[in-house]
Amino acid sequence: MRPLYLLLIPLLAAAQVLPVVVDFEGPAVLLSPGDKANRVEQWEDKGVVFKLAHDPRKTKAKGLVMFFEHLSNGHKGIGSAMALEQIPVRATFAKPAATVTVAFWGSTRTPALLEAFDAEGKVVDRASLPAAPSRKAPSDPVPTFTLTVNAKRIAYIQFSGPRPGEYLAADEVRYTPAE
Repeated sequence: MRPLYLLLIPLLAAAQVLPVVVDFEGPAVLLSPGDKANRVEQWEDKGVVFKLAHDPRKTKAKGLVMFFEHLSNGHKGIGSAMALEQIPVRATFAKPAATVTVAFWGSTRTPALLEAFDAEGKVVDRASLPAAPSRKAPSDPVPTFTLTVNAKRIAYIQFSGPRPGEYLAADEVRYTPAE
């Protein structure tokens, strides 16, 4: 007869919920040669839909999210394409999440806000940074940083913070599905 702990190992491994990573590096995120940006109304990967949190209110333009490339490391990120109106980017999960961590880069000293919402649209957690980290020297790459939100059943997140003329890009969204 096998010891009990050997019988439990497969059950424990099956019970472990692995995080899902959306990193914007797949073939669906195409930037034209020489072009550092690509704008779309929405984008979906691994059951996560990215789009603006609401339509523009100051213009009749379509609300667009934008992919662009980190100049020093070549990673692609997603952010709001609306230069004249700062609209949060929303990422909606096909199934609720329990933890969401977003790696960002942004304009020097831009504030960053990550909010988690339940299915009823109520804020269930919030993380922020008053100012994105700065480069130590002009030749240094733009630094990345992370913010994390936790709640029992996160339906979607929104990130925002840049002032006019600034940007905030999500480099990677890592989430753990709720059990």
